Amino acid sequence: MRLATFKHLSSKNSDYGAAEKYLLFGHDEFTNKPVLDESGRLIPCENCRFAILNCGNDDFAIACMKSNLQYGKNRNRGDVKIHHYIISFDPRDSVENGLTVDRVQELGEQFCHEHFAGHQAIVCTHADGHNHSRNIHCHIVINSLRIEDVPLLPYMDRPADTKAGCKHRCAEATMDYFLPSNSSTILLNHPSSRNLSNTPQSYPSSVSLLR
Repeated sequence: MRLATFKHLSSKNSDYGAAEKYLLFGHDEFTNKPVLDESGRLIPCENCRFAILNCGNDDFAIACMKSNLQYGKNRNRGDVKIHHYIISFDPRDSVENGLTVDRVQELGEQFCHEHFAGHQAIVCTHADGHNHSRNIHCHIVINSLRIEDVPLLPYMDRPADTKAGCKHRCAEATMDYFLPSNSSTILLNHPSSRNLSNTPQSYPSSVSLLR
């Protein structure tokens, strides 16, 4: 298997529903505005997989707003509301190694359970990237607020990083963690996950994962 890129973005947009809409419907790659059909309706993304985690019976937006209200978090304009992680695979892996949208969705959900436990989340896999590049990629969008206590992970350096009612403030450390010196933790339990290839980083970061 070839390299995949792992990227982080964050958003202060209080409209949690916008994240779900962005993932489920087509958007112009240059303007990020929704693409509409001839009748002015949103066009659903083709061949995507979608899962909501830790939201009970609510959709992602409602669940996040309820939790924010319960803990008194994410009330200010300047607060980071969501973190968005993207794992993008080389398009040749689909042909040469049998990588599928379903398999990437499975890996994404497992990755989310292991590294973002306690957060309300969306995991959504698309079969194609910008410019019809055919690279399967997985979006993991989490509420910045943690709603459950979680185990201490190696890149967490404060007790608050594990506590319900506290926010995900270790995104940079999370990205730095996926470097060669910590290669034993690479992407989930994929059979060939053993090493990492480092790429120059800034924050938000992009690192390469060798599966």
